[in-house]
Amino acid sequence: MPEPSQLELVALAKHYGQAVAVAGIDLRVEAGRYCCLLGPSGCGKTTTLRMIAGHEQPSAGRVLLGGRDITALSPADRGTAMMFQSYALFPHLSVLDNVAFSARMQGKPRAERHALAAELLALVHMTALSARLPSELSGGQQQRVALARALMLRPQVLLLDEPLSALDPFLRIKMRAELKRWHRELGMGFVHVTHSQEEAMALADLVVVMNQGRIEQSGSAREVFERPRTEFVARFIGAHNIFDTPAGKVAVRSDRLVLGAPSAASMTVTVAAIEYQGSQVQVHLVAEGQRQIDATQAADDDSADRGAWIAVQPDDQFHAQPLTPGQRIGLSWPAAQAHALAA
Repeated sequence: MPEPSQLELVALAKHYGQAVAVAGIDLRVEAGRYCCLLGPSGCGKTTTLRMIAGHEQPSAGRVLLGGRDITALSPADRGTAMMFQSYALFPHLSVLDNVAFSARMQGKPRAERHALAAELLALVHMTALSARLPSELSGGQQQRVALARALMLRPQVLLLDEPLSALDPFLRIKMRAELKRWHRELGMGFVHVTHSQEEAMALADLVVVMNQGRIEQSGSAREVFERPRTEFVARFIGAHNIFDTPAGKVAVRSDRLVLGAPSAASMTVTVAAIEYQGSQVQVHLVAEGQRQIDATQAADDDSADRGAWIAVQPDDQFHAQPLTPGQRIGLSWPAAQAHALAA
């Protein structure tokens, strides 16, 4: 494979008429890193990926790969390869011929292209199934074939458009481990679009959180999780509660909240719901006097969750002093656990 190269986006923008899909973002992905573009639907992450791939032309800005301006180049000439969400395998071609297809279009002899395709199928542990048709493969096996086919282009950067979204939860976890292995063994940069916070945290060494066509925050998975910069990031990444204090808004992790008897040192809240999750228990809380909103509504409705929070306790701790819906309790947190958010 070619040497990995640094990817850089410079004031990259995409407009559709008056609608702004990507609002002039700047991003540098160092060579060989695993970058996840993370955000809700419509935030601009897939449009950004498509501009990197050459499937969308920017309205403004540049895409640089290894210092070379690739903005106006065709997808085949950029040094990138894209693995689509649907996998887009040719149903009438065998696994081997699917992988070898791009080499066939380049006019390479059959023996040469099949030899290279066989090497890539060995990398993704699909040699034994090389003669099968895509319809005879599981979702995870189809994903492996799609990856091998993308690698036939010998890219400097591999682009992945929500590659795990079509898989069941068990297989999704298994394939996350495979993606990490492939990234480690190939050494090239990966740029992976996802709306799953868990997926980004598990895979990426650079997490880029997008919102309304802009980058809200970028950094390591731990940095973004531990120190969200804005209220949007804290809420979207999850596991944080937002509180208004005299000094401004602060974020406190759900597992750092302290529940106990109401006191002058705590705020009094009401237990709205209890969710047992095996190793831990989620305690949904609402401000005293507020109606007890549904937990899913609180998660989806920004106005609703202003006075709603979630505390997480280990299973044994919760059951040592169980709580019940409707119970009034005190809620507090250590001062060192409150992280100030940008205004």
